Amino acid sequence: MTWKPHVTVAAIVEHQQRYLLVEENIHGEVVFNQPAGHLEQGEDLLQAIQREMLEETARRFTPEALVGVYLYELPQKQRTYLRFCFCGQAGEILPDHNLDQEIIATHWLSLEEIQQRPEQLRSPMVLNCIQDYRMGRRIALDHLHHLQP
Repeated sequence: MTWKPHVTVAAIVEHQQRYLLVEENIHGEVVFNQPAGHLEQGEDLLQAIQREMLEETARRFTPEALVGVYLYELPQKQRTYLRFCFCGQAGEILPDHNLDQEIIATHWLSLEEIQQRPEQLRSPMVLNCIQDYRMGRRIALDHLHHLQP
């Protein structure tokens, strides 16, 4: 069997010490996550996070830095995720833009509110990304390279 990690992107947006999270229904379970999703064929990491932010929050996203790269393994599901987490700024909600069908709502939550619901987080990466962001971890976007033939 060929091992292929799922490459995902996530966005951290902070405003007045609150973080933008999405409440989503994943296979009948309601969870909280950063705006996030899979890298699709033909796009680079920055295009992927801008698309995912728009699809899940109806907001445009301006990435400012890469916070970190996270490897998360779920042996029971034989699945591995490789997450690239970005921080940046989000614009206002675009009123006529529909959200992905899994998205229930978007929320601005404090760190304390997020920490109080660990069982409701989609994965441990949600809180890990925020903690790294709060510690000031940043990698300049010019370290990302999309090579094409």
